[in-house]
Amino acid sequence: MSVRVDGKKSDGVPSGPKWLSGLARIARGPRPERVPAVVGTVAALIGLADIAAGVIPRFRWSKVHSLAEVLPGSVTQLAAAGSIIVGILLLMLAHGLKRAKKRAWLAAVVVLPIGAAAQLIYRHSYAGAILSLLLFIYLVGHSKAFYALPDPRSRWKALANFILMGAFSFGLGWVIVGSHPKQMVGDPPVLEQIEHVIWGLFGFEGSIRYTGGVDYTVGYSLGALGLLTVATTAYLAFLPAYPAPVLTEQDEDKLRELLAKHGERDSLGHFALRRDKSVVFSPSGKAAVSYRVVSGVMLASGDPIGDVEAWPGAIEQFMELAKRHSWTPAVAGCSETGGEVWTRETGLDALEMGDEAIVDVADFSLTGRSMRNVRQMVKRIERNGYSTKVRRVGDLTPEELEAVQKAANAWRDTEDERGFSMALGRIGDPKDLDAIIATAHKDPEEGEDLAFGDLRAMQHYVPWGKDGSSLELMRRDRSADPGMNELLIVAFLQAAPELKIKRLSLNFAFFRSALERGGKLGAGPVVRIQRTVLIFLSRWFQIESLYKFNEKFRPRWEPRFIVFPTSRDLPRIGFAMMQAEGFLELPRLLRRRPTEPKPELDDEGTLAEQGEVTRAA
Repeated sequence: MSVRVDGKKSDGVPSGPKWLSGLARIARGPRPERVPAVVGTVAALIGLADIAAGVIPRFRWSKVHSLAEVLPGSVTQLAAAGSIIVGILLLMLAHGLKRAKKRAWLAAVVVLPIGAAAQLIYRHSYAGAILSLLLFIYLVGHSKAFYALPDPRSRWKALANFILMGAFSFGLGWVIVGSHPKQMVGDPPVLEQIEHVIWGLFGFEGSIRYTGGVDYTVGYSLGALGLLTVATTAYLAFLPAYPAPVLTEQDEDKLRELLAKHGERDSLGHFALRRDKSVVFSPSGKAAVSYRVVSGVMLASGDPIGDVEAWPGAIEQFMELAKRHSWTPAVAGCSETGGEVWTRETGLDALEMGDEAIVDVADFSLTGRSMRNVRQMVKRIERNGYSTKVRRVGDLTPEELEAVQKAANAWRDTEDERGFSMALGRIGDPKDLDAIIATAHKDPEEGEDLAFGDLRAMQHYVPWGKDGSSLELMRRDRSADPGMNELLIVAFLQAAPELKIKRLSLNFAFFRSALERGGKLGAGPVVRIQRTVLIFLSRWFQIESLYKFNEKFRPRWEPRFIVFPTSRDLPRIGFAMMQAEGFLELPRLLRRRPTEPKPELDDEGTLAEQGEVTRAA
C-alpha cells in the first residue's frame, strides 16, 4: 500500500516528522537486494571481534567485555579455540554472503546455532545465545535473498586456500603463542616459538609451557587452526565439478544461422564462434549473447547476435544467468547501438573504451601524400623480392593450409593461443572455409634454410557479414623484412573487390579519442594528463603504437563501449578483461583454458617487428 508524504508518494512510510519516517525505514530493515551486502558486512565484523576476543586475553576484561559476551563464539579457556574458529569461518563466509551464495547462507545457518550452543554450554550467556538465534532466524526468514549458485570448482582454489589459509593460521598461531607473556614459563626465543606453532598446527604439543591452564587454550587454538586449514582445503578440493562454459556444436550451428542473416551488423560477430565461449539465446531463438566467465565477471563481447528486436530477450537471459550465479555482468567492445540497448534494458552504465578502425575498400588508395609512408614501404619490400597471395581458406590446397597452420604456430611468441573479443583462435577449420588468408612469400637466399619454404608472413581474416572482413591474426617470420603487416593489409585491400569485400575492420585502438584530442593545439590540462598517462602505459600495452599503425590506412573510426554495473566494478572488470585478452597471464599451472596472444609493436607503430599480432589487443 502506498501513502502520501508531503505531497509525494511513499511505499508504506507514514506521514509525519522526518525522524519518524527514518525510524520507520530502520524498522523495515534493508531493501531485499541489500540484505546480502548487509549480512556479509556484519558477518565480517563479528568474525573480527570473535578472533580478537579469542586471541587477546585482556580483551575479555576490557570495557568491551559486554560486547564479547553477546558475540557468537566463546572466550572462556576451553572455548577460546571455538571463538577463533567461528570468527575465521564468518570471515570466510562474508564474501560469499555478499555475493548471495546459497552455500554461504547454508554454512552461516549451520554456524550460528553452534555459536548459540557454545554460549550456553561454555559461557552460560543467554544474551549471546539469543543473539545467535535471532541472526539464525533472520537468515532463515531471508533465505530467498541468497539464491546464487556456486562457482565452478577448481583444484587451484583448493591449493590457493591451503597456501593462504596455512600462512594465515601460522601468523595467527604465532600471535596466540606470544599473547600470554605473563603465563609463559621462561623467555623462549623466536625459533622455539615458531617450532611450537608448527607442532601445534599439526596437533602435537610443543616445547613452550604456560601456567594457569593456558596450555590448553593455546593447544586447542593451534590444533583448531590446523584442522580448519585442512578441512576448508578438502572441502574446496572435493566440491562437485560443474561443466566449464564451452560452445557446443548445436549452439555453434544456431549462431552461424543468426550470423548468416544478421552478421553484417557487427564486425565482432564471427568471434562469438570461439569454442571457449558459452552462449545464451533469447526465448524466441532469434538473438544470442556469447560470453566467458573470468574471475567472477560474466564478460560478453561485441553486440548481441541476431535480430535487433530480439536483443532484449537475449540480454534478459544473460542478466538472469549472471544473477543466478552472482557474477558481475559486463560487456566489452559493443557498438553505440548495442550500448544503448544494453543500458536501456538492464540499467547498466556505459563508457567509451576506444575506437575500431574500419577501411572502406572503395575509398582506399595508395596515392596521395597521406599514404606516402605506406606506399614507399610496400614498394621497398616488393623490390626486395617479396610477393603476396590473398585467397579464401577453401581455395588453399591441403598442403598449403598445413604449411600456414604450422608456420602460424611456430611464429607464435607464447605456448598457447590467447584472446577473447577479437580473436577466433583457429585457422583452417572446415566450418570457416569462407575466411581469407593473405600470405607473403620470398625465395630463400643461397644457403638459407627455412622450415616453411618461401612463406615469410601470414594474416587471417574472418567474415563480417556477406561483404566484409575482420582482421583476426597477423604473424611473421622474425627474419623477414620489417613492414610485412603493412604489405599484406595493402595486398588484401587491393584484392578485396575480386573477393567481393567492401569493408575491412582493422585493429582496435584503446582510448584513441583521448590520444588524438590530447595532442592537439589548445588541449585542456585534463585531456593532456590523460594523454600523458596513456603514453606512459603504452610502454607495456602498446596503446599509442597501435593507434599510429591503424592511422596509416586512413580509416574511419567507430566508437566501442564497455558496459558495467557501477564505477566500483570497473577495476574488477578491467582485470578480467586483461586476463581474457591475454594482457595478464596467470602462471601456467593456474591457467584454466587457452586464449589468444597480444600484439607487440615498435615505437613507430609497426607491427612487423615482433613476429605475431592479433587484433585482440
